[in-house]
Amino acid sequence: MEESKLELTTDLIVNCCFSKPLKVGRLAFIQRRIGFEYDPEFLELGIELSPFKLPLKPGLHFVSDGAFEGLFGLFNDSLPDGWGRLLLDRKLRNQGFFPDHLTPLDRLRYVGLRGMGVLQYKPAFSFDYSLHQKLNLDLLAQESLDFELKEEDHFLDDLINLNGSSAGARPKILVSVDPKTNVLKASDNLLGHTHNDWLIKFRSSIDPPDIGSIEYAYHLMAKKAGLDVSAAKLFKSKKCSGYFGVKRFDRASSSFYHMHTLSGLLHADHRIPCLDYQTIMKATAVLTKSEKEQKKQFRHAVFNVFSHNRDDHAKNFSFLMNESGSWSVSPAYDLTFSSGPGSEHCTTVLGNGKNPGQQELLKLATMFMIDAKQAVAIIDEVKDAVSQWKAFAKDAGVSKISSERIEKYLSTIR
Repeated sequence: MEESKLELTTDLIVNCCFSKPLKVGRLAFIQRRIGFEYDPEFLELGIELSPFKLPLKPGLHFVSDGAFEGLFGLFNDSLPDGWGRLLLDRKLRNQGFFPDHLTPLDRLRYVGLRGMGVLQYKPAFSFDYSLHQKLNLDLLAQESLDFELKEEDHFLDDLINLNGSSAGARPKILVSVDPKTNVLKASDNLLGHTHNDWLIKFRSSIDPPDIGSIEYAYHLMAKKAGLDVSAAKLFKSKKCSGYFGVKRFDRASSSFYHMHTLSGLLHADHRIPCLDYQTIMKATAVLTKSEKEQKKQFRHAVFNVFSHNRDDHAKNFSFLMNESGSWSVSPAYDLTFSSGPGSEHCTTVLGNGKNPGQQELLKLATMFMIDAKQAVAIIDEVKDAVSQWKAFAKDAGVSKISSERIEKYLSTIR
């Protein structure tokens, strides 16, 4: 990376790519604020990429609530956080730069054409981290752990190249899986190519050794509970029970889907517990205008409650939009056992984050015109799946210690 690349970014073109590139508009620094202006031709299409906070109107738009360092949530969704930000910051320090000197637009230039969803940013930083060889997951997992614990940086470029702009705290890579040979390579993220892209997670230093199996067991449990989930599997390992991988739902053959997190849509900081499921259900109703999608979101809420998934923050809910502008709830993701802040849910259920249960969930269903019998049926289906935890844990290779520890928590939820 050349030093000149780190000078203050004053201008950035935003494109979106469904089946072909479209210029959305331009981001720029104006009087120490980040302004955005739609391209006139994009305005004529009538497609709202972020209807709650970034209206489809001509003229300059500025964030009014101070969120995301002055970025609209639409663009903040493109930025890596947690693991991805750690990788980039370490790379900058190694080259003698201070990460704090990067503006949000500089970080979007790092994302460039490699972002999640449909948005792309130009001009992009020129990173030449091409990986064409077959990938060894055990080696990458160890490199990730050494990077975190020992600050060993000689494999940093490989980890950056494989991360793209994925979010979340745990180490992860984005890969393309050959459907015939199952060979793993770095995703090219090019429009027009057929994509069989997966996200694979590794263990962090604070995770149990069988974290991959635990998440896969939760995937099996969620599927049994009737949740909409992407294809997932355990990628084989010689050193652990396997690495959890999930097929990316923002890619479909040669087309891309627009993906927007609830955090970005509502300008809700996912680091601070600030939402209630009532807000999530209302946003779903307004955005999708679909009873089916509301029921899907309600089932997700029920599963989070009864499966003790308390890391249910604003970035762990997303929506997808197709090329015609229709919105739907994304497949559920990041489903695993978690204790949450202070042993409470990040997102409360009608104000209850400590011990929500069936009573609050039924009230929530009533508020959004979900038939009482249907709500009870959804709750019973989820409860039945959760009651089979031990079987899912055994199938996924979860250790006896982890399985019994999680079982104790699941059996106490009312």
